[in-house]
Amino acid sequence: MKDNTGAVQPKKKMKVPHSFVIILSIVLVMSLLTWVIPAGKFARTENEQGIEVVIPDQFSYIEKTPVNPLSIPNYVVSGFASSASLIFMVILSGGAFNVLVNTGALQVLIAKVVKKFGSKEAVFIPILLLLFALIATTQSVTVFIGFTPIIIMMARAMGFDSITGAALPLLGGAIGFSTGTLNTSTTIVAQKIAELPLYSGIGYRFVCLFVYWIVTSIVLVAYARKVRANPASSPMYDLDQQTKTDDTAFGDDTLTTRKLLALLTLLGALIVLVWGCVTRGWDLPEISVVFIWLGILSGACAGFGPSTIAKHFAEGCKKLTVSALLLGLARATSGVLSAANILDTIVYACTIVLNMVPGFLRGIVMFWVNFIINILITSGSGQAAVVMPIFAPVADMVGITRQTAVLAFNFGDGFCNYILPMSTALMGNLSVANIPYDRWMRFMWKVCLIWIATGSVLVFIAQMMHFGPM
Repeated sequence: MKDNTGAVQPKKKMKVPHSFVIILSIVLVMSLLTWVIPAGKFARTENEQGIEVVIPDQFSYIEKTPVNPLSIPNYVVSGFASSASLIFMVILSGGAFNVLVNTGALQVLIAKVVKKFGSKEAVFIPILLLLFALIATTQSVTVFIGFTPIIIMMARAMGFDSITGAALPLLGGAIGFSTGTLNTSTTIVAQKIAELPLYSGIGYRFVCLFVYWIVTSIVLVAYARKVRANPASSPMYDLDQQTKTDDTAFGDDTLTTRKLLALLTLLGALIVLVWGCVTRGWDLPEISVVFIWLGILSGACAGFGPSTIAKHFAEGCKKLTVSALLLGLARATSGVLSAANILDTIVYACTIVLNMVPGFLRGIVMFWVNFIINILITSGSGQAAVVMPIFAPVADMVGITRQTAVLAFNFGDGFCNYILPMSTALMGNLSVANIPYDRWMRFMWKVCLIWIATGSVLVFIAQMMHFGPM
């Protein structure tokens, strides 16, 4: 390849994202495990609420159906197909926000936020964490994917790193979703199966939400201060330096009428998203439509013509194409495990372990077991349908209330998702943030241990106070 002077330039090598390698390695390992772990099945039935659940005392081993590693591409393609809505949403959100960035309105907003909160991370971080936590009490964290780049730009302009920015929606959303205060896909499904009054126990679950919020705020504020004092301590230091000019050069920070209108389209999109998801049951396709309108309206408010809007939108989509494909790849793992019929075997083995531990530790161990099971069954409602028919009667037998069993399920199902490369909530946000999975884990493993310790204490308290149905 030649430049303008005629000199031959070396070709740039395309780097394979670390996350691709990690996820493919996990899929390969899982396929090999299917040759070792016995296949088994619980009998299933439909309960009074119309939910298909397992019958706890009807487990049997069946003929092995191991997965040939050579068939992994089949599961990858199936993963892409089943993740199509999420992939489109990520790509379209990238297009919308690229249009918004090119209006200059975001740079004005960031400049003003930095001016007001630049040295007040002890206020800025907890407030945003709480905001995301409250929104996620009824929503999946995937709702925040499109807004993560904005938070990252704000965080980096305040002297923090990309991980701090991505952690705000991810960890905040994790708190709201995983404590299960109002979540219909986890708490309500689990309570229906456990035959508890719907939304019962909400008071203590809100206490858990605020405890996790306080603990996580302290951890994230300490991390953000450390990074600002010593930027090289960030796992993202070298990568953030490469794009430093993207979010630190604000240019003219005058809030013109056009820029104000562009910002109002962003605010309107967020309000419409929350309203639609809460009151209309919107899912990923509807969210994608909102992002398309955000790109069109913000560009129009800035005075862009149709060709300019289309150009910026296409550029934004292109930036996230490879990242979005990670989400489809991550789905291949669950396909491999399901095809091998080993999920029920692993759940059955976990219940045997649970019955062997001392009584006062069984609530905590139930939380840990759910944490492990979530590595294999990342769907909240799917995990509830498998584990709650088993753990509800087990809780009765070992002296744990069913409400405590639901709480242990919520914590195990939710908080595990933020260390799993198979989690669409995590990988979607990391994809738009351009944070490699291994860099995220250099920060997140400590947070996860703190979360596990916090959850263990809260479940132990629930067990000791005989956390009841109301």
